Amino acid sequence: MPLRVTFVAAARSSPLLAERFQDDRPLDQAGWDAVQQVAADLLPLAAADLRYCSPTPRSRATGDALGYAPLVQLALRDCDMGRWRGLTLGEAMAREPSLVDAWLADPRSTPHGGESLLAFIGRVGGWLDTRPVEEGCRIVAVAEPSVIRAALVYALKAPPSTYWNIDVRPLSTTTVTGRAGRWNLRFDGTAYQPSRA
Repeated sequence: MPLRVTFVAAARSSPLLAERFQDDRPLDQAGWDAVQQVAADLLPLAAADLRYCSPTPRSRATGDALGYAPLVQLALRDCDMGRWRGLTLGEAMAREPSLVDAWLADPRSTPHGGESLLAFIGRVGGWLDTRPVEEGCRIVAVAEPSVIRAALVYALKAPPSTYWNIDVRPLSTTTVTGRAGRWNLRFDGTAYQPSRA
């Protein structure tokens, strides 16, 4: 049985359009409510052999609320956005539209002075490739949606531009199985669907 890594997307800390680069805000009330709604469905993942999370407050809180007691992994931190940290995409675009366009078009670019998309994908992929190779080991990792997108691009050996075409919803689960350099994607579905009011 191959290594199995299940990513759980952290619950929300802000409405989608208010998400900020490297957002360090804790879970908002909607995030807490959503965790309570899916806790029973996601609780079985607490039986994983190893439990990790991104260092953000919302990832840690999501993992703790689900009963995982996860260990923080610095390699699962969000992309370093340099001087754009704390801004929304719209705010960065209003300040430096040509630089945002360059960043979106070239995965090697770092106009914000932080980490390139290519380096971010490589860092997250490096973490994935260095997980224990014990047969049948099960891992759960609560992470920011951006981290999960990076892991999927890496696991599938997809072009970096694919990153922009992956939508990871709060509290969704995604599993990759395999070993370093050879990963397979397994669709587990979404645990939580917000009501449409």
